Amino acid sequence: MTTRTNPTSSRFLSPQRSRTVLLPLAVAMLLVPSVAFGQQDDSEANIVPVGEIEKVRDGFAFTEGPAWDPKGVLYFTDIPNATIVRLAADGTFSSLTEDSNFANGLIVAADGRLLVCEMGGQIVAYDTASGDKTVIASEYQGRRFNAPNDLVNDEAGGIYFTDPLFRAPEPLPQGVQAVYYVDRSGTVSRLTGDLPAPNGVGLSPDGKRLYVIPSRQAEMLAYDVLEPGKIGEPRVFCTLKQPVGQSGTGGDGMAVDVEGNVYLTSNLGIQIFSDGGKPRGIVMFPEQPANVTFGDADRKTMYVTARTGLYRVRMPIAGQPPF
Repeated sequence: MTTRTNPTSSRFLSPQRSRTVLLPLAVAMLLVPSVAFGQQDDSEANIVPVGEIEKVRDGFAFTEGPAWDPKGVLYFTDIPNATIVRLAADGTFSSLTEDSNFANGLIVAADGRLLVCEMGGQIVAYDTASGDKTVIASEYQGRRFNAPNDLVNDEAGGIYFTDPLFRAPEPLPQGVQAVYYVDRSGTVSRLTGDLPAPNGVGLSPDGKRLYVIPSRQAEMLAYDVLEPGKIGEPRVFCTLKQPVGQSGTGGDGMAVDVEGNVYLTSNLGIQIFSDGGKPRGIVMFPEQPANVTFGDADRKTMYVTARTGLYRVRMPIAGQPPF
């Protein structure tokens, strides 16, 4: 997540502040171009949406961290308003919390807990029924994290997460911007050296490859997972297409589908790459996307948080569920 800081906006009204947010919302259809085509490997066709892009709702301050709960609920964050928002199956919105410590990336674990990166310096888990919060990790080598940004869990019950500089104190508490792993027991390991704003993070469907998405370089990284919490040397997985006149612009959040294709949010839209790093198209939105996940019963709806709005679009390939 790369965001401007705007603590003054409070455009999302909780159910306590306004009953109108709990009413079902009409979904606006957006007649906008949805796919851009670029150079690609001839053996791999572009991945194209199978429906129109829909704006589910706007008026937020800065949306991030979409996470699908198989119970039929989408969670996402409104960072400046310190809110974790809940979109129910009937189209109503409510708040899980309005004191999120600037929550960013989210993921719903297999046990139903909502795992959360708090930019205030820690990784936590929410019981979504009660709203109770448990701290999973808050420091490494006796110092708080900079500002945890995004996370992914693995089959061993551990969590990989990125810790860049956005909203972090200065000087950086950790001194570097890195990727960490916290295992089931709560032990934290630093997995990388200093990276140029590591942001999105994800795993391949077999759990054997870790993707790390820097925000301050065009080259996206991949690491072989040697064992839970142990990774090999980085290699360039793909290079993001750049806007005209720009260079060195990186990605933000990411998602992976069941075939191993990788969906990276960028300032051009969601750039899609095969598991071999070949470009497979760009899905464009009215606002610059920050993060993406797949949801609904078949996991073929792509939910996208994009600045002040939440969007969705039907896709031909199902998203990979969390481990």
